[in-house]
Amino acid sequence: MPPVFESAGGLLGELPLLQVERGECVLHLRLNRPAKRNSINDDLLAQLHTAFVNVPRDVRAIVLSGAGAHFCAGLDLSEVSERTVVEGMQHSRAWHAAFDAIQSAPAPVIAVLHGAVVGGGLELAAAAHLRVAERSAFYGLPEGMRGIFVGGGGSVRIPRLIGVARMTDMMLTGRVFDADEGQAAGLSNYLVDEGAGLAKAVELACRVASNAPLSNYAITQALPRIADLAPGEGLFVEELMSSIAQGDEAAKERVRAFLDKRAAKVGKAS
Repeated sequence: MPPVFESAGGLLGELPLLQVERGECVLHLRLNRPAKRNSINDDLLAQLHTAFVNVPRDVRAIVLSGAGAHFCAGLDLSEVSERTVVEGMQHSRAWHAAFDAIQSAPAPVIAVLHGAVVGGGLELAAAAHLRVAERSAFYGLPEGMRGIFVGGGGSVRIPRLIGVARMTDMMLTGRVFDADEGQAAGLSNYLVDEGAGLAKAVELACRVASNAPLSNYAITQALPRIADLAPGEGLFVEELMSSIAQGDEAAKERVRAFLDKRAAKVGKAS
């Protein structure tokens, strides 16, 4: 059965631009500026950062979605036009800090994408570990047409998903990918019917939450770093991470359960 969600209390319940709900071990964060297509202003950015650096210790998976018709239409441009160069650099650093907190969250983050996933919204989605897209999702990087450049980590994270050539095309020409094109390019991991994204993300979150926490940490935190290393260094870090993971008591119990035929065998997942 899917988890029962209730409104979060404490600090997480005091963030007006986020709707925060708790399940047994799954946290759901929903961007809550639907009238602005969930565009990110300084207040929403700060609240996202606050939420992700205060994830409760017992949370094992996190779902990130957007209220209304869109996931996130990116940077709120009304806050940009009069910034100086130095202020622009400081602003970009604030985005980096917030999105690094998402990528480095203590539990895997699954984003639910629908409607606009544009500019900073795509940068936000790229900071998650998995992405579930609904068929209304569309992707764009209009910074080139606006005379600006990505500033939320997109130049680092998005090419990892789709390559530099595709990102260059999107930024130079304003090309927009629909949900099918985004799935084929690698912007989403799963593509589902309209309205089914949250249920799919919660299903995945529950599956992810059943893993050993140390394994999830290795997958979300060590794996991308290993991919950035030279092969020799990467293999050495893999040795270390593998030995640490298999030495964990939770891993030993799971291996014993498999050997005793108490654990399910690998099968095709939906």
